Amino acid sequence: MKAKVAAAFALIVALIAVCAPAFAHHGNVAYDTSKPVLLHDCVVTKFMWSNPHSFVLFDAKDEKGNVQHWAVEAGSPSALGPQGWSKLSLQPGDTITVYVYQTKSHLPVGRLNKITLADGTVLRDTQLGNDGAQRVFQQGATPPPAQNPPSK
Repeated sequence: MKAKVAAAFALIVALIAVCAPAFAHHGNVAYDTSKPVLLHDCVVTKFMWSNPHSFVLFDAKDEKGNVQHWAVEAGSPSALGPQGWSKLSLQPGDTITVYVYQTKSHLPVGRLNKITLADGTVLRDTQLGNDGAQRVFQQGATPPPAQNPPSK
């Protein structure tokens, strides 16, 4: 009996050890990195300087003028700090321009590329914040689609 319990325990430990890397971190598969979205005159509602990712919450108007509440993910504080960010980089009420890779589901959620502050300062994300996407933005970024409630 003890041998069966020990074998089962060893099997569980082995499975956890083998599967742990799969749960260690996620990639950017949820975001459409081929179609960056450019959002002008966004108003920051909250900035969360946190691990493992920082988040910027802001309001932006869609092409119909309706306010959308966006949430974008950025790197960790330890990764953003060397890029010029601090916990005081964004304050509620700040007006910003946001370059974001929207989710493939077209919800107002995405992975940050970069933010331009009102004074012209550019804050880049660490993972997708390089200017490799700049040529796509220069060709005309995709405006965000109008939000339609999901059909049931």
